[in-house]
Amino acid sequence: MSEKVLMLGNEAFARGAYEAGCKVSAAYPGTPSTEISENIVKYDEIYSEWSPNEKVALEVAIGASIVGVRALASMKHVGLNVAADPLFTASYIGVNGGLVIIVADDPGLYSSQNEQDTRAVARAAKIPVLEPSDSAEAKEFVKFAFDLSEKYDTPVIIRSTTRLSHSQGLVELQDRINIEDKPYVRDISKNVMMPGNAKGRHLVVESRELALIKDSCDFPVNIVEYNDTKIGVITSGIPYQYVKEALPEASVLKLGIVNPLPRKLIEEFASKVDTLYIVEELDPIIEEQVKSWGIKAIGKDILTVQGEYSANLLRRAIKGENISLLPAAEIPNRPPILCPGCPHRSVYSVLKKLKTHGAGDIGCYTLGAVAPLSVVDTTICMGASISSLHGIEKAKGKEYIKNWVAVIGDSTFLHTGINSLINMVYNKSTGTVMILDNSTTGMTGHQDHAATGRTLKGEATYSVDLKELCKAVGVPHVYVVNAFDIENLEKTVKEAVALDEVAVIIAQAPCALLDKSPITKQYVIDQEYCKKCGMCMKAGCPAITKSDKGEISINDTMCNGCGLCYSVCKFNAIKSVKLR
Repeated sequence: MSEKVLMLGNEAFARGAYEAGCKVSAAYPGTPSTEISENIVKYDEIYSEWSPNEKVALEVAIGASIVGVRALASMKHVGLNVAADPLFTASYIGVNGGLVIIVADDPGLYSSQNEQDTRAVARAAKIPVLEPSDSAEAKEFVKFAFDLSEKYDTPVIIRSTTRLSHSQGLVELQDRINIEDKPYVRDISKNVMMPGNAKGRHLVVESRELALIKDSCDFPVNIVEYNDTKIGVITSGIPYQYVKEALPEASVLKLGIVNPLPRKLIEEFASKVDTLYIVEELDPIIEEQVKSWGIKAIGKDILTVQGEYSANLLRRAIKGENISLLPAAEIPNRPPILCPGCPHRSVYSVLKKLKTHGAGDIGCYTLGAVAPLSVVDTTICMGASISSLHGIEKAKGKEYIKNWVAVIGDSTFLHTGINSLINMVYNKSTGTVMILDNSTTGMTGHQDHAATGRTLKGEATYSVDLKELCKAVGVPHVYVVNAFDIENLEKTVKEAVALDEVAVIIAQAPCALLDKSPITKQYVIDQEYCKKCGMCMKAGCPAITKSDKGEISINDTMCNGCGLCYSVCKFNAIKSVKLR
């Protein structure tokens, strides 16, 4: 009897790759996809790595596929943008060993800068997309995707969402299939995408698309449930769960493949129901195609294109029910904030004091945009802090840039920041770049990268020296400072921004959650000396609070002894206390 266990969707994806005989996995961490690789690494049969970015990760998987092994690349939706260049060409090349790309979208913007719909990208690239609705399907769809990839000579995308990736479901474990490596045969016309060859491969892609439209009507991942035919619903993925809860009496066509659409199956289902609804999160990808075939359907005219759906949302929109919720206790808002002892807070405190604008990037340090720090002016995408700072300088001149800096994390710098820094040097820019080096990929849960000295498997490896890397690309002024030495940090920032050349400041201190060294001292406030000036609160440390009576205190359960508050107090009211 096979074992059944509860698994997160991401854990089930990893298990599916293992059972499918996958041999190579590459990814860059990005919520909500991160845990896929963190679970794949548990299977020694699969080589797994953190790549510097998603483009590299996909190219690694493509290379493995070309020489005949099953390969996987995992990323979040905005990571697919980074990987778009190889993705579109991989569609033309096709595969040798199966090639699967798991992409986790983020409806509701839990940890992303936009609500991109991966299905739209896949349609443009003409790559089939599967969309599971629970953890059990997550595992099985990976196995089906590898088979589909090899049968139709195509990469296959599996679309997840935050709700699926981070929800648990019961999964039946099965043995790993031992897949023989496909022989590699040199084929220039298939694998070298120069114009002459690409023209021929484009015809192959179009033929493949037509075959998939026809054949997908019989794919087992599509499920038709006929009940009351007064209402029919076409849906896929997690929204299927909401449909079953809100409309248990309805007939449902649950699509497992959402690109290309199985047209005949949809037309047959639509012909058997009186009123057809299409329930899909984010963009009307299915709806627009179905309506273009002359089929009447109700979708985004009553349902939103924003955020996650819910059973109650469907009850209100489709059934017209006035859902009354039981009164709940008011819960105070918990806005995102940097952790106690975070080195980024120290850096931003200095920048705020100097009234410096920050061109921001993607990471924990994006929180420098919110009060009370309010230093970060812009956040666009990974690596954009440096290139946007360059654009600001070229638009407004060298003097204008004297009170701006770019802030970027060490992992993000290696992801796409290094290219932007090269561009600043090459194009004779002026500007200061601050690499906030906490020796980890902090925002997604402390994953390693090329400058930490550890691989995904925890093996020791060469560690990129950020200082030497910056010097090697031509940066004339590179400073390395302790992020908590605010006196030296302030001096260095003043010196760097005054230059008429590119300067890089590497502010080093470990992530407070990652630093396992014992806390040897904390800080307390001596009320006799405290003037209640509030200087210690300006950095926004959550360990420091002010009572209704105006008394400021430090919570000893949260203080980790970073000393930032101590360094800004001018009245010696903050004292250090040794713990051991």
